[in-house]
Amino acid sequence: MFVILMAVAIKYQVYQLAAAALMFAVALVYGYFKQGTIVLAAKAFHNKEYEKAEDLLKQVYKPDMLSKKRRGFYEFIYGGVCLQKQDFDEAEQHYELAALYPLRNANDHVAALVHVANINVRKGNWEKAKAYLQLTEKHKDNITAKMKDVIQKVRQEVQKH
Repeated sequence: MFVILMAVAIKYQVYQLAAAALMFAVALVYGYFKQGTIVLAAKAFHNKEYEKAEDLLKQVYKPDMLSKKRRGFYEFIYGGVCLQKQDFDEAEQHYELAALYPLRNANDHVAALVHVANINVRKGNWEKAKAYLQLTEKHKDNITAKMKDVIQKVRQEVQKH
């Protein structure tokens, strides 16, 4: 619509309106590549509509082009979707990537690390699980009691082996 508005504005020589339409069109395209459909996917994920969330995440043209904050959130949500499908290898990859990017808060960052540790406990890869649990230590003051409890349970499982 912005392109049509721009064409009409140019036809009638209203160049200020044409420039504004061009600016909005560029902002729309920029937002598509830098923000993607992450917010909609997060809402679907929160509502436990995992297939819809996955479809929305697949609509992201190139995840590498997302802004840093959106890329971390993209990987975090995709990891959750993969966990729901019980595709643990892919979930591990997504959570590892999510931990490399800034997330909403320390609790989300630690959740990504704990998911990787827990997946490796399931696989029997105890050293990698222990390494990811150690990465959670620097955030221990900024996480919820529930997350501390989850970390403790995973740590106990690792110590058994």
